Amino acid sequence: MQEKNICPGCGRHCELSEPHCGRGEEYRRTGRLPKRGQGKNWDHERRKEHYHAAGINDKLIINLRDLNHIMRLLYEGKASQKRILIILNESEIITQRDLTERLGIQPGSASEILSKLENAGWILRSQNEADRRTTDICLTDSGRELAAEALAQRQRRHEEMFSCLSGDERQELLSLLERVCADWRARYGEKGKVHGHGGD
Repeated sequence: MQEKNICPGCGRHCELSEPHCGRGEEYRRTGRLPKRGQGKNWDHERRKEHYHAAGINDKLIINLRDLNHIMRLLYEGKASQKRILIILNESEIITQRDLTERLGIQPGSASEILSKLENAGWILRSQNEADRRTTDICLTDSGRELAAEALAQRQRRHEEMFSCLSGDERQELLSLLERVCADWRARYGEKGKVHGHGGD
């Protein structure tokens, strides 16, 4: 049974007096819950109004957050097969431990995805001669071909992502981002989870 003061719009349990989605706003206004998707225009308008009313610092954060969201959609994640193939292509052989640390994932997750790559015939795993507890990983010929395709695809995408800027504008943006990134690292470090350059 729905509590009277809780909005039934989206399951976030907002106060009915102040819903945070289009369906909830429509329900508050009319007493009827619209079908899924009908509140999207209201959401978009509300976000637009919020952005225009925001101060410069808030607008910067909103844009950075939106860019982060778009990048998450464009990339498959830190343990994607393409990313792993590109990393492996950079070195002849890498240990599974070093690869796991570079990806920033748990060993169990790494083993699972490496098994898929091995079964597909794209990598080879073998016991390290110096340390038998360690596994070495290298690409097969077909894995190297796939890695080259993935790298070319990434380079085309990166070029496309900044195609709206001139060369000078890209350089200016890079300089500003490097300055902000260095300051955030100094201020927040690990607490803010701000690390070195990404892009793998």
